[in-house]
Amino acid sequence: MTLEQITSLLKAFDESSASRLKYTCGEEQITLEKAVAQSAVVCAPVVEAAPVAAAQPAAAPAAAAPAAGATIDAPLVGTFYVASAPGEAPFVKPGDTVHKGQIIGLIEAMKMINEIPAPCDCVIESLVAQDGALVGFGDPLFQIREL
Repeated sequence: MTLEQITSLLKAFDESSASRLKYTCGEEQITLEKAVAQSAVVCAPVVEAAPVAAAQPAAAPAAAAPAAGATIDAPLVGTFYVASAPGEAPFVKPGDTVHKGQIIGLIEAMKMINEIPAPCDCVIESLVAQDGALVGFGDPLFQIREL
């Protein structure tokens, strides 16, 4: 790997929610680990803001944004998936009760799959982001009701 590739990998890892990464290519091997902040909470009440007019490329229509309540938001930019593979059962469905740390979705960023754990015990009220949709940092993925 070149220094530029390593720097790019370090930046992507630092910005991701992953806590460990092991990369092997031939005889080269890189293992990255970082401490997981225990105080980081992704559950937060949704505050409606005034719409911002911005030129964005047309995308598939997203599910309606939640009007109120808590959400689980995207921890990074990437493609959101509700299941581990196409045709597989989704990790969670509306109405499911999940426990803190349970995997509820995936985000693929730079060919790396990042698991999205539930930040608290909660009930999944609705799916906000569509399977296969491009999501940005902080975009709501699920509307939840904390237990």
